[in-house]
Amino acid sequence: MAGETNEDIMAMSFEQALDALEKIVDDLERGDVPLDQSIRIYERGEALKAHCDRLLKAAEDKVEKIRLSRDGKPVGTEPLDAD
Repeated sequence: MAGETNEDIMAMSFEQALDALEKIVDDLERGDVPLDQSIRIYERGEALKAHCDRLLKAAEDKVEKIRLSRDGKPVGTEPLDAD
């Protein structure tokens, strides 16, 4: 992790960011990481989490359900959560 910045996070896919976040959690849970490195990787974890949240929100916004007319024909789409 030496020399890494958080600039690379924006180019990561959701899966890549989640894998990196899981590694950080594992490293922190082991408890054998020096304090200064723990702070750096925790901050990176926060950036990874925020990136994952943005990607999930974007995916949710793309998910739509098709509205049907009374005769069963598609008439448009609406957000999946709309009732």
